[in-house]
Amino acid sequence: MIDGSRSRRVRCAGRLLAALALVASAGVSAQCLPEFKNGWIRIPPPGGMAAGFGQFHNGCAQPLKVTAAKSSVFADVSLHETTQTNGVSRMRAVPELALPAGKSVPLAPGGLHLMLMDATAPLREGAQVPVSFSLQDGREIKAMLEARKRAPGS
Repeated sequence: MIDGSRSRRVRCAGRLLAALALVASAGVSAQCLPEFKNGWIRIPPPGGMAAGFGQFHNGCAQPLKVTAAKSSVFADVSLHETTQTNGVSRMRAVPELALPAGKSVPLAPGGLHLMLMDATAPLREGAQVPVSFSLQDGREIKAMLEARKRAPGS
């Protein structure tokens, strides 16, 4: 009887530890938040629209989606994509941006990018512009993008 009781306690303790490990891992993944790195905004001509670039990195175990963007410095911020077809460049709004688990997604000239419209004031070289990206689960990625006349490294 003593051995049977001990065996049941060991099995119960094992199940409890497994359940706790599952709950703990779920909590860690819920806390995981992608990053936006190397963000910059090309300074537009006066009254023009600005474009924003950088790179998302989703180091999380789950894929996520960016569903919106906003900034206190611009009235409107949206995701766009530029494509080339038969030598003709076209730009279209992107309703959401997939961030695959463990992958990076670049926002770069000639491809995916941010469109930033109606600046509250002219941008100065080196200014830091706050941008928040909303995820489908309600969380936000906060980033600072540097205003630049030219792309980094050019």
